[in-house]
Amino acid sequence: MSLGKAVREALREAADPGKAAAMRAYMKSSMPFLGVQAVPRRAALRQVFADHRIATAPEWRRAVLELWREAEYREERYAAVELTGHRFYREFQTLYTVPMYEEMIVTGAWWDLVDELATHRMSGLLAAFPDSMRPLMLEWAHDADLWKRRTAILCQNRFKGRTDTALLYACIEPSLSDNDFFARKAIGWALREYAKVNPREVVRYVRAKGISGLSRREALKNVPAS
Repeated sequence: MSLGKAVREALREAADPGKAAAMRAYMKSSMPFLGVQAVPRRAALRQVFADHRIATAPEWRRAVLELWREAEYREERYAAVELTGHRFYREFQTLYTVPMYEEMIVTGAWWDLVDELATHRMSGLLAAFPDSMRPLMLEWAHDADLWKRRTAILCQNRFKGRTDTALLYACIEPSLSDNDFFARKAIGWALREYAKVNPREVVRYVRAKGISGLSRREALKNVPAS
């Protein structure tokens, strides 16, 4: 049995169809849900991934994209995202994965699919290959696609004290005038994460740029009023 078929069978076995409609409504998804919540989904996929090891990076990328492109239910796309981050394939996280992640980000086009890729996969590539990824994130920050811009903004969320503030601000600023909720939320979230290690700098930046509304509230959420 192929990995893709095994994933689909495991998800259907773990599904609670009675939860599917509510999950779809919450996520405002055009793609239907099977009704597999996170804990049983991860348990089912853990076994499938253990039983269907992939030998090479090209085969792994093909398996991910097959799951992604052929998905009929949203949980199948969640499975593709989980496969990208599986511990078996850490050594496959190279610049060759960028086109795969770009396709998933652009076609996923919603926070439940994009944010994991932004804050874990693209961030990992940025940490490992800064000379190549830094200019790419600057390019994405100016892209017409909202989800590529959101990825560029969020890609340092786990960096804490290693945050490249010049890159962070350069990725934020093309979206400062964007009124879209997901752009504004991303700006606030990214600044809030950096404020955990440098709150004074975030306060300075928010004031200097005149950031207001949702982005400001998110950025300063955990910063003492004083």
